[in-house]
Amino acid sequence: MVKEGNTTDGAWAWHGHGRDEVTITAVSTVAPALPVQEHRLPLSNLDLILPPIDVSVFFCYVPAAGGRGHHHPAAVLKAALAKTLVAYYPLAGEVVANAAGEPELLCSGRGVDVAEATADGTALQDLRLSLPDESVEPLVPKKKAGVMSVQVTKFKCGGAVVGCTFDHRVCDAYSFNMFLVAWAAAARGGSAPPAPSFHRSFLAPREPAPLSTAGGNNLADRLFVPVSRAPALPDTAAANRIYCVSADDVAALQASAGSGRTKLEAFTAHLWQLYARAAAASRRQQRCQSCCMGVVVDGRSRLRRDGAMEAYFGNVLTIPYGVMGTDALRGMALGDVAGDVHRWVAEAATGEHFRELVDWVEEQRPEPTVARAYLGRGYGGEDAMACVVSSGMRLPIGEVDFGWGRPAFASYHFPWPGGAGYVMPMPSARGDGDWVVYVHAAPEVVGVMEAEPTMFRALEGSDIFG
Repeated sequence: MVKEGNTTDGAWAWHGHGRDEVTITAVSTVAPALPVQEHRLPLSNLDLILPPIDVSVFFCYVPAAGGRGHHHPAAVLKAALAKTLVAYYPLAGEVVANAAGEPELLCSGRGVDVAEATADGTALQDLRLSLPDESVEPLVPKKKAGVMSVQVTKFKCGGAVVGCTFDHRVCDAYSFNMFLVAWAAAARGGSAPPAPSFHRSFLAPREPAPLSTAGGNNLADRLFVPVSRAPALPDTAAANRIYCVSADDVAALQASAGSGRTKLEAFTAHLWQLYARAAAASRRQQRCQSCCMGVVVDGRSRLRRDGAMEAYFGNVLTIPYGVMGTDALRGMALGDVAGDVHRWVAEAATGEHFRELVDWVEEQRPEPTVARAYLGRGYGGEDAMACVVSSGMRLPIGEVDFGWGRPAFASYHFPWPGGAGYVMPMPSARGDGDWVVYVHAAPEVVGVMEAEPTMFRALEGSDIFG
């Protein structure tokens, strides 16, 4: 069911090659195709460790063969969305507070707001993708209500961009990927993938409860902290960028990191050293003599090795991190830094840690908690430059085909308000082994990245769309 709305958003203006506009032409709300009996779905303990932040992802589609554009992309998307929301009904609901003041899902069938837009004065080739504040910001929706919003923008070249924004408290990237694949399959008229699971029993605290998990002697207490004990986030400026890192550079990093190190571990180690260089060169040096680096780890296969959680929809994340002095980081070989990354990631990548984290959150409730990696603090509580790396390598770009071909480009967009930087690498839509890397970081970090001769290459629309 689709409810039409008024076009009150007006026009976005961005500055790229000339001054062009993205104009919202229609707004409607798409509800599930079948009615939803209203009910409340509690968030799991691992959902509750997420702050109220929104994540956006966008997909760019070039005109079909022969120059034929996507004449009615919004109609196709909305019809398929209504079908897909029957299985993914939490995305059509709202986040509300329960009696204890904690967030939970009201599965009301409210629907998903869909904005239709045009960029008649612009072609995809004109997008300055490396500067997402200019080029991407007008193409992803600002979620005003509900759990998720969508925007589809048509360009004068016949291309289209589909942007989605979702509430991170409701699901992680793994879960949203499942939804995207199902939505695209519905648009193509294909068979539906397996239905998602919302069984909170997977993440229920243990009974009887184990001995107290508080006190600082366990990993959960070292990685997370109740909000009342957390220091205030530093008020720091940030820059947003999207870069391309070539497959050759990724392979070279992995080789330099040594045997047994993954590409992500090698990349994280290199980024950690870049942060150390930026800290040493910045005005914050007097109070930032340490760098904190975190990595988001998925726990599905750690909690259930039998694959029972493959279809679980929600957050199953932890964020281990390491802290090191800037001078030490700058003087170490990449392989040694990668070894340190491997050590603290492996420590958290266990089923026991995730079970312990579920129990630990239960002890804190209803007080909210926060990941220490976000706080930008050294082990002694001193101010530190901080960053969190979240892998988007599982994004199934080739499967997000709504019937007009696979995307020519895709990326996340996550200019979050935290004090730490946020970096998300994902595979290039070309399938050539290159990475697309979304960066939200302090300007001095971006400056160090761009000073490298080859690693982080700026992206222009002409590079991707010809």
